Amino acid sequence: MEIIYSTKEFNGLNTDELYTILSLRQEVFVVEQNCPYQDADGKDQNAYHCQLRNEKGILLAYCRIFDQNAYFKEFTAIGRVIVNPAFRRLELGKKLMEFAKKECFRLFGKSAIKIGAQQYLIRFYEDLGFKNIGPDYLEDGIPHTYMIYK
Repeated sequence: MEIIYSTKEFNGLNTDELYTILSLRQEVFVVEQNCPYQDADGKDQNAYHCQLRNEKGILLAYCRIFDQNAYFKEFTAIGRVIVNPAFRRLELGKKLMEFAKKECFRLFGKSAIKIGAQQYLIRFYEDLGFKNIGPDYLEDGIPHTYMIYK
């Protein structure tokens, strides 16, 4: 399977791309995780949107990235990290995060990256070089913690 990597500003997304992104986020974060919350949080317009698609245009994995201070004070950020359930177990999460880190550095310079990680994924992010800095917190009823990558 060919993987096509892209990063676009919000205004650079076409309506089909935006629809598939929002649909995947809702499928996983709201339905699969049984967590009713407002996914459209008003921050997408200030983000860059990293996408992994296959040669047929199917969205395989996605995240959004933010410049320093746009999401977290004094840090760039990665968030809404998601892999399409139909394509799990292909290490797409790892490929997405490596791509997102490179895009943060390319677009925003070599500043530290901060994430709010779901606690069950701490080991995954540690394997990618992130360090748990805490504190732990609940977001929409799901345990999270803060992690940084330097």
